[in-house]
Amino acid sequence: MGITDHLAVADVILDLDATSKRGVLERLASEAARRSERDETEILDALRERERLGSTALGRGVALPHAPLKGNPPPLALFARLRRPIDFEARDEEPVDLVILVLWPEASLEGFLPTLSDTCRSLREPQVLRHLRSAKAAEDVVALLAGPSPAAT
Repeated sequence: MGITDHLAVADVILDLDATSKRGVLERLASEAARRSERDETEILDALRERERLGSTALGRGVALPHAPLKGNPPPLALFARLRRPIDFEARDEEPVDLVILVLWPEASLEGFLPTLSDTCRSLREPQVLRHLRSAKAAEDVVALLAGPSPAAT
């Protein structure tokens, strides 16, 4: 099970305008609330709580904010390419311009860590990051995150 099992073309934002980590989290919490019918404050509080444990910036300009949500809502993922890179407190000190949000039901965490791991694995390749940064359409982003098709391997 990978990130694209929970990420549809409609969940891709190619030009998110935010000037800070806080702004990115607020905008994504708002989008997630709208798409999931969950409370925006609940989502934002869960994301902030996770960020208090340490930055979810992975390095190389990528962040993976994630959090479990109370109850058993369906998993939700959003991809955002930022209009301008921002400081996300990354260990490599690189500003972030690619953000993947993952929200997972606390009542059934059994796919959460594998999904995060698969997402990180798909973002290891420099050419994937380059293509994500230049993608013209949401469909391209979803295809890149899905990885190579079986015919391409």
